[in-house]
Amino acid sequence: MATGYFTSVDDVAERLAATGYLASPAVATTVFLADRLGKPLLVEGPAGVGKTELAKAVARVAEARLVRLQCYEGVDESRALYEWNHAKQLLRITAGREESWDETRTDIFSEEFLLSRPLLTAIRSADPTVLLIDETDKADVEVEGLLLEVLSDFQVTVPELGTITATRRPFVVLTSNASRELSEALRRRCLFLHIGFPEAELERRILTMRVPGLDETLAASVVRVVGALRAMDLRKVPSVAETIDWARTLLALGAGTLDETVVRDSLGVVLKHQDDILKAAAKLDLDTV
Repeated sequence: MATGYFTSVDDVAERLAATGYLASPAVATTVFLADRLGKPLLVEGPAGVGKTELAKAVARVAEARLVRLQCYEGVDESRALYEWNHAKQLLRITAGREESWDETRTDIFSEEFLLSRPLLTAIRSADPTVLLIDETDKADVEVEGLLLEVLSDFQVTVPELGTITATRRPFVVLTSNASRELSEALRRRCLFLHIGFPEAELERRILTMRVPGLDETLAASVVRVVGALRAMDLRKVPSVAETIDWARTLLALGAGTLDETVVRDSLGVVLKHQDDILKAAAKLDLDTV
């Protein structure tokens, strides 16, 4: 069941670019296929390369509601799918003491007392919806089993209410930083896209779009230096997000060029560990970058 947001690969690239997301041909192609085939899209890659932002951009383009499930260690079915409003149920039970239990039970396990969480919210939505399951690799294996069930048939069974089936499938994006391997069963149900660090020219275009007023020459210098930093053996190499932050920092400092003083004073924006900063300061040669 296609969601029908895009007409072609070029349409994806052009409309995402209009929202400020510059997609590579591989990204645009995979998004188009996920839309046309109605399959979930699993996006892997380092933190800060635009995985989450891709889902947000698709939602903006499609004028769709973005429903986000942020995964973390310990997230469970009640946080991902639904739970009952126990406090409200207790009040209802207290207020209806003279009723039979059958009457009370029928009432308290009704829509009025159901708290819909992201997965159920997305499935029940009749409007265009993008479901973002963010940082899937941080969730426990048990949650993967839940995702398999939901993403296979796009339906959820609430024992007290019955089976709820999507009337309009959401566009589903799962992101992963690959901190652990996701199951093969989950991977089989998705189209796969790896987003790595962009090529220099694409990253320069991203910078000039996301940092208005940035000089073209300075943008090119930032991209070259970041590329040199990524080639080093660092604990955490800079992502696109850090590149953008660095460019904004340089603009705020009024720096027209990248000299040793500016780089030394602002490395903490682009690198996040002291040993990385010391290593970069010792090895980085601006004359050869």
